[in-house]
Formats: sequence, C-alpha cells, structure tokens
Amino acid sequence: MKNETDFKLGRRSFVLSLVPAFFHRDIFRRPANEELCGIEFQVVRYAWRSPRRYLLIHGDEDTARQILSAYMNDHDGIAYLVTGKDRDVTIDGAKIDPNRMFSRVGAEKSIRELNPNLDPLKIDAALDFLDHERERLVRRLTPEKGSRLVALHNNRDYSVNNEIAASDQTSLKQPTQPGNFFLCTDAHDYDILKQSPFNVVLQSKPDPDDGSLSRLAAKRGFRYINLECSIGSYEDQMQMLRWLDDRLP
Repeated sequence: MKNETDFKLGRRSFVLSLVPAFFHRDIFRRPANEELCGIEFQVVRYAWRSPRRYLLIHGDEDTARQILSAYMNDHDGIAYLVTGKDRDVTIDGAKIDPNRMFSRVGAEKSIRELNPNLDPLKIDAALDFLDHERERLVRRLTPEKGSRLVALHNNRDYSVNNEIAASDQTSLKQPTQPGNFFLCTDAHDYDILKQSPFNVVLQSKPDPDDGSLSRLAAKRGFRYINLECSIGSYEDQMQMLRWLDDRLP
C-alpha cells in the first residue's frame, strides 16, 4: 500500500513530466513588439536563450523580411524586425535612416540630409533623444560573447563595388552579382566567409564614423555580418544565410 511519501513523489514526477511540454521552444517563437529608440520592432525568439542575434532595420526591404521571418521558424536566435514599411523612420519629429543612428555624428548627418528645413532646435532634440535611448537598443542587438549579429539587407542601386575602397580585404567570387555579398567586421569570420562561393568584404575599423551598426560593432568589438542581396533575390539570400549559419559559430 502506498504511503503519503510515495504519493507526493508520484505527484512530483507527474508535474516534472509536464515541464518539457510546457517549455516547448515553440512557446518562445511567439512574436512580441518592443519600442527601442522610438522605433517599434517585432521581436521573435525561437529559443528562450540563444546567443545569436538577427536584425531587419529597413522596413522597405521586403525580401529580407520574408527571409528572416521564415528562417526564425526553426532556427535558434533572437530576431528584431522593424515593423514599419518605410526605409526611413521618424524620431522625435525628424526623419532618419535607422542604420545611421548608432552614433551622434552619423545621426546628425542623416537627419540634416533628410530634413533640410528642420528647425535646429528640433534636430538637437532628436539627437539628444537618441543619445539617451541608443544604448538600450545596442544592448538588445549585441550578441553574447563568442556569437554574432547578422543584419539582413536588400539593395537596389547599391553593391559590393561601393564598399571595396573602404574595405580591409575583399573576396569577389561572384563579380557578375555585385548586389549579393557579405560585409563582416571580424577577421576570423572573414577567413571563413571567403571560402564561400559568395562576395565578401572585411571592414574591421570603426572609422570613418557614419553612424552605421557595422562601424559601431567594429568599435565595440562584437561580431557583425551584413548579408546583402538584391531586392527580390529570395533564394540567393536564403542560401547565403544558411551557408553562414552552418559554418559560423
């Protein structure tokens, strides 16, 4: 006959048996929205804790959005996807390229270019707001030690040829497809990526400071890879992302 201790142990075993089901990783794939630097992001986690980070920061880059949304269905990592559909965002009344807001210098240049008639006081207010909020966004995007951040981009009139002069090293395996390439900030990542059949450039220096995330990553010393593909090149971009994830830790 079972005593009270046996009953308690049996009940505990039953409860513990439910833990794997309750904490099934699909639970953590549920998207949630978070506002960072005045910009709304959809946050998708495939696992509760993963060192990998992914980013879509330009809202009009539809192919990259489709790729990242599909990819996060069954790959570890935390992805941040801007919810807006425009390339630029509005911060405290000032339009800005979101990939130029990672330093005050870059943010000011972008704001002045996109808002030529904006009151200087409003420019200063937007810059002060970003200075106050930027670090919170950067903390979210910074990968854990030993891992990396991958930003997905699409281009129309931009290619690897625009980056060659500013790069430390280059590997052009697909010169007839200049719109498709990797830009990385870590020399070891470059050594691996250059073994791929794709175009790759290394930019490991923090200067010139243009406010981009790649320059910030070079300055802070975390690994960053920009995966660029021509808009509409779904299969090419998915192939590049899979190659990268299969080979980079």
